[in-house]
Amino acid sequence: MAMIRSLLFIGIAGVTVAISAALILLTFWAPPKVPWAITVGWCRLAVWLGRVICGLDTVVEGLENLPDEPSVIMIKHTSMLETYWQVTVFPKTTWVIKREVMLVPVVGWALKLVLDPIFINRESGRSAVKQVISQGKQRLQDGIWVTIFPEGTRMPPGETRRYGVSGAALARDTGCKIVPVAHNAGDLWTRRSIIKRPGKVRFCIGPPIDASGREPKETNLIVQDWIESKMREISTVYKRKP
Repeated sequence: MAMIRSLLFIGIAGVTVAISAALILLTFWAPPKVPWAITVGWCRLAVWLGRVICGLDTVVEGLENLPDEPSVIMIKHTSMLETYWQVTVFPKTTWVIKREVMLVPVVGWALKLVLDPIFINRESGRSAVKQVISQGKQRLQDGIWVTIFPEGTRMPPGETRRYGVSGAALARDTGCKIVPVAHNAGDLWTRRSIIKRPGKVRFCIGPPIDASGREPKETNLIVQDWIESKMREISTVYKRKP
C-alpha cells in the first residue's frame, strides 16, 4: 500500500509541477510576484498531497526564531520534501544549487525565472564561493533570503559531511544572520527511495547565528553542531547510530 500511495503522489506531483512550471514560463512578462505566487501555490499543494496521500504530516517549530531582515538559511538536506517545504514557510528565497538543474527542460527553466538561483559548479572551489558571496549580496540587498544546503548534496539519514564555507562567508561579509534548520524528513522519505512512509516530520528552526567576527569555518562548526545535535534529538535513524 505504501508503494501505491507513493507512486500516486509522485504521479500527481509530477504532473502538477510540470503544469505550474509551464504557467510560470508563460508569465515571464508579469511582475515577479505572479510567478512567485504560482511557486508558493504548488509547494503548498505538494505538502498537502504528501499529507493526504502518504501521511507525511509536517510540523514547524521555532518560527519565533526568524529574523526580521533577510538572512542565510542553512538546512539539512536528506530528501526532496525540505526543498519545497521551505518555500511555504520562509519569506521569498533564492537557492544556491548546482548548475545542472538549469538544464532540466521546463522545470529547470521555470526555477531560473522564478527563483533567480545562484547556479554554481561544485567542482570550481574558491570561484564558486566568490560567486555565492557576490550574487548572494545582491539578493540580500533586494530583500531576498538565500537558502544553502551546506553539505552540498542529499545525505543518508544519520550522516553528515564537512559544510561548504560559502554560506558562512556570505553571512560574515554582509552582516546578516544564519538560520539553521534541522528536520527528520529523511526518516520517512529515504534518499533515492520511491516509498514515503507515514509519520510526523518535524522542521526545527534554530536561533539565528551571528557570523561576524569569526572565520567561516568556525561559524560552520557552530551551525553544524546545532543542526546535528537537533537531528540526534528528533531523528529515529540518528538515535540508532552508535
